[in-house]
Formats: sequence, C-alpha cells, structure tokens
Amino acid sequence: MTPSDEVLDAVAAGAHHDPHAVLGIHPASDGNGDTELIVRARRPLAGSVTAVFVDGARVPLEHVRSGIWEGRRSGDLRRYELVTSYPDAPDFVADDPYRFAPTIGELDLHLIGEGRHEELWRVLGAHVREHDGCSGTAFTVWAPNARAVRVTGSFNDWDGMGHTMRSMGGTGVWELFVPGVGAGTAYKFELLGRDGAWVIKADPMARFAEIPPATASVVVQSSYRWEDEDWMSRRARETPVSRPMSVYELHFGSWRPGLSYRDAADQLIDYVTAQGFTHIEFLPLAEHPFGGSWGYQVTGYYAPTSRFGHPDDLRYLIDRLHRAGIGVIMDWVPGHFPKDSFALARFDGEPLYEHADPRRGEHRDWGTLIFDYGRSEVRNFLVANALYWFEEFHVDGLRVDAVASMLYLDYSREPGEWVPNVHGGRENLEAIGFLQEVNATAYKRYPGIAMIAEESTSFPGVTAPTSQAGLGFGFKWNMGWMNDSLQYIKRDPMYRSHHEGELSFSFVYAFSENYVLPISHDEVVHGKGSLFGRMPGDHWQKLANMRAFLAYMWGHPGKQLLFMGQEFGQLSEWSEGRPLDWWLLDQPSHAQLQEFVGALNRVYRDHSALWSRDSDGAAFTRLGAPQWNPNVVAFSRRDWHGNSVAVICNFSGVPIASYELDLPEHGVWHEILNTDAEAYGGSGVGNLGMVYAGDGGRASLVLPPLGVLWLRHDPQAHIASPTQG
Repeated sequence: MTPSDEVLDAVAAGAHHDPHAVLGIHPASDGNGDTELIVRARRPLAGSVTAVFVDGARVPLEHVRSGIWEGRRSGDLRRYELVTSYPDAPDFVADDPYRFAPTIGELDLHLIGEGRHEELWRVLGAHVREHDGCSGTAFTVWAPNARAVRVTGSFNDWDGMGHTMRSMGGTGVWELFVPGVGAGTAYKFELLGRDGAWVIKADPMARFAEIPPATASVVVQSSYRWEDEDWMSRRARETPVSRPMSVYELHFGSWRPGLSYRDAADQLIDYVTAQGFTHIEFLPLAEHPFGGSWGYQVTGYYAPTSRFGHPDDLRYLIDRLHRAGIGVIMDWVPGHFPKDSFALARFDGEPLYEHADPRRGEHRDWGTLIFDYGRSEVRNFLVANALYWFEEFHVDGLRVDAVASMLYLDYSREPGEWVPNVHGGRENLEAIGFLQEVNATAYKRYPGIAMIAEESTSFPGVTAPTSQAGLGFGFKWNMGWMNDSLQYIKRDPMYRSHHEGELSFSFVYAFSENYVLPISHDEVVHGKGSLFGRMPGDHWQKLANMRAFLAYMWGHPGKQLLFMGQEFGQLSEWSEGRPLDWWLLDQPSHAQLQEFVGALNRVYRDHSALWSRDSDGAAFTRLGAPQWNPNVVAFSRRDWHGNSVAVICNFSGVPIASYELDLPEHGVWHEILNTDAEAYGGSGVGNLGMVYAGDGGRASLVLPPLGVLWLRHDPQAHIASPTQG
C-alpha cells in the first residue's frame, strides 16, 4: 500500500528515520498470488521518472505526493537505474541509493551496542566499496538522539534531503550507501535533534578532512603498501622498557615550515640519524581547527591533519622512518575536545560524547569538553582510535596527554564545582577504567608498542599492570624530576651547593614507575624561554651548563625526551608560528652543542648499562658517601652482564683536581664522555681518557667545571706496576 501522506511528506523533507521503508524497491502481491515490485523514488521538480532495469524493462513512475514517485512491475529483478527528466535539461541517469541492503552487519551492530568493536573505523564513517554490483561510498554514523540524519556534500550540492539515512535500530547507528561517490568527496552529516533543530556536523569517524579553516570531512581510500616488515617484526619481539629510548619531540609545522609529510622524510631521517635519537615524537597530528592549539584540541580523531598531505603521505613518512631504524611516537588527546560547533560537541543536538553535567563535562582550564568515559560507545570510540593509529599508521607509541586531568574529578575545580564518585571520592573511576581498557587492549594486540602517560601527580601504579590494579601504561613522564632539575640548573653555580636535593631527590622514587625524563615543548613556551635561556652565566657558561645538564639527564635512570631546537641551544622561546633558529648553527659554539648531543646519543646507545635496567633499583648505586660534595652528583649504572658506567657531575663553576671517589669496582675506567672536551666547545679539562681505581675502588679524578664525566669499567684492562709486568 502507498504510505500515508504524513510519511511521504517526512520522506520528501528528508526527515524520516527509515526512508528505505518507503523509497527503493519493495515486494508486493498483485492480488493473484504473483510477485510484484513497487519502485518509489524521491525526485522533486521532475517532469518524469522512469526505472530502467538491467533486463531492459522500463517502468514509468507516477507522481504520488511531494516529489515522491511510484511504479510497479512483475517479477523479482531488483537492479535498476532511475532516469529523470527535468524541463529544459538533459535526462539525469543515476543509481538509486535506496535499492541497496545495509552495508553494516548484525555482528558489527552488536559489538557497537556493547562498546566492544575494536576496529570501529572499519564500519563507521565513509568507506568506498563495491556493493550489489555498484561502486560507491557507504556512510555510517552513530547518533542515537537524532530523529533523522542526512548526508550532505559536494556530490549533492550540499542539499542532503535526497540522501536521508536509515536508522539501524537501538544501537543509534544510521546508514546509507550512495552509489557513484568516491574518494576525494567532501561531506558532512545533517542531524535532526529531538528539539526539532537541524545541526550540521563533520564525521567523527572521518579518516580525512579538508584543510583548515574548512571543516568538511573527505572520503578517502588508502593504496599504500608498507615496507617496514623487518621493523614491525623486531618491535613485536622487544620490550621498550629494556631498550634504549631517546626521543626527539617535534612540532611538524614549525620544525622546518612548508614541508609536507613526504617532503619531510629525507630531511627528518638525515637529521635524526645524525643526532642519534632512537625515536621521534610528534605533537598531535590528528585534525584540529586551530593551529595555535598545537594539535591538542582535536576535532578529527581518526583523520591525520590534511595541512601536510594525504594520509598515505603520513604512512610513507612513518614507513621511511622505520626503515631507517627510527621509532615513531604520537601525542594522543583522549582527555578533552573543543566546543567547535561543527565537531563532537552536542553532536546529535544534545550531549553525546561529553557529560551533560557541566561539573563533569567542561574543562575549566582549556575551555573544552570532557569525554563521558562511562558511556560504552564513547569509550569504544576512544579505545578503537588508539588501535587505529597502531594498525593503520604503524606508530610505535602513544603519549597520552593530560592524564592527571582525567584521573581526578576535582582537577582544577573548587569545592562544590565537582561531583564525587559513587564512593564519595575524587578519583574518576570511569576514566580509570577507560585507561586500563585502552592500555590492556593496545598491548594485547600490538606487542612491543609503548603507551606513555603524561601524569603529573603521585597517582599510584601508573605503569603497573592492569592485572595488579594499575593503569597499565608502559611509561610515565617524570614531571617531578623535570621541575626539580630545571629549578636547580637555572641557579647560579655559587648557590647550587645549598640545593643539591633538587637533583638527587629523584633517586628516591626513580624506580617506582617506568619513567621518561621529559624536557618537552611545555618547558619552552608561555614565557619560560628556551632551555639555553634558563642557564646562568655568560654564553660559554650557558653552553657548558647545557652539556652538563643533558649528560646528567641521559645518565639518570629513565628514558629521555628533548624538544626540538634545544639540541643546538635555541635562543628564543618556541612558537608554532615560526621556524626554529636554524641560523644558530652558523655559530661554531652552537654547532658544537649539536655535535655533542649526537655523541651523547651514540655513547648512550652503545652502553646497555645506561638503559637496560632503567626501572631496576638494584642496578643503580649513588656514589660519594660518606663525604658528600654538595656540588658533585655521582652514581653508577649496571646492565645484566655486569657492565658498569659511572656518571660524575660537577655543577660548580670551577674544576676540582684530585677528587677522591669510591667507584663500584677496582681497575680501569675509560672516559667515554667528557662534556668539557674541546671538540664540544669545552675547556679540555679531564683525565686523559682513563681513570684507575685501586683496591676498594678508590680513584682520584679531575672533574671539569660545569662538566660531567661518563666512565666505563673495563675488567680486561691491565695496568703495569712495579710488581706486575
């Protein structure tokens, strides 16, 4: 039977929840027991509409109401095209999007409903595919509060009334296959809220987007073929905590402005290889509308930013880095998202991804919204997003931003501005559950990766396994070490003797978690100046302090992270709007600092005592007792094979001759690093390449001013004596 006028009007207006029940092709009875097919189509303003079937049959349709046309034919053949005639225009021939069965299956819908679809990106969003003999794009979106949803885009002149999606039931998923739409097509969703208002939104699951400030999503296909099999295989066999990790953190857009993902490959590989870093960490590369957010206010969680090229171009960059032996970490922001009206905020007309209660749903510091971690579909959106970057882009780690803000309900809130958990406490139990789930799932699926928490409090068990009630991260940024050590190093050397604890306190808790020592972008912005600018003294002393600080940092238990520009002593504070001060490398002193960082990384990588047991307190010994010199911080590190490296730091402004120190073992200790070497711009004070420790390990050393020595024990070396030839 022909639907009611009310239903036809809703379908014609693109405001019906199930247009496929009206439009398309439907079986019926002709009254004699034979099969009959009813064809309906929405073609407003048409002069005539004809359904042309693959067997050549032509079925004229008659106008019923509001631009809805209907016709009948016998038989059961269901593949056809619509030929539409308009006054003073050529005939328009197109396949009918409403003749197709759903492109999403029952199992997918079930998993989405449970919040357990680990490959969500494969079923939601926009996917080019062959469907029932036709090439097109399947659009799917989760919008449970919407009364109707339409696809609008460049393929329909941004008028979505002719492409209304169907509701797939209680899961809140909507679906439509649009024939003829391919890669490169811009689109958005129009959603009718329960309040009767339409909103226009970018696709939360879009895998590509227009270049900001444009905000449409873009249909994309990948044709990339990876060639990093050796890297991926080796990664799966290794554990990052017991491997060397020195990370070069960079903001892609300002490292060398103007480079695309592909353009950057050769330059990044050459530079990072020369500098000896093991990994690159990119500030967020997911799509974001405002460049000044550095990528930390994300609107397209599944879309690599189009500022620098196609997603396959990013795949190419990562593939090339892997083949050059360089790991890739990306910053990931599951803690909050911006309020931009085109994106996730009030997605289907009311709070969906965020909490409805502003005491839980709004972030006071950043003016953003907080995810509703208690909603299974939202949690699934984020867990699958982490897996997406591992699966589709082969990243080796995610550094999770602002974890502290996720863990505490009262984060940056005054009394009365937050809601306690079910036990009356301040811990965000739902966020904790989400972090445990994403970490456990990522490590299960991708062994050898690293999940890294930027967590600034003393929350227990950040890197403890989820099986032991920990959060399950692989590493935690050591923010306490960062604050204390930077506070110390900016002091004039004459006052440092009173503040030795700012350097050594970290030894007390260095093994409580698996730590990364970060000198990140956050430490060189907002009036803090550059790392070089914090150093006291004249130009030579600043450079000496830089070398000493970095050698202390690289020798300290934990992995290392250094933000771009600090490796050559950038003078100015970093800004995303301008390139680094590369011109400084024309000055020999800054070029020497850069050469020093390269040497530092190479020596570090060559000596497993400095990285294989970073989280093992039994492999660390503080040196210097009982006669502590407050300007000297010394310690030793050991690997599993008994190899030892001693790190001796003199943060005073003068050399110390004949410094007596008990080293862990007697015999020869080779000077494998001296930050005061003339080759690095130092004064050349040292120990002629070797120190001998007598019985009990007592050695007499020469310590350079503002200098650090790394000594490697050599159990095979032999020193001639009067009694031994």
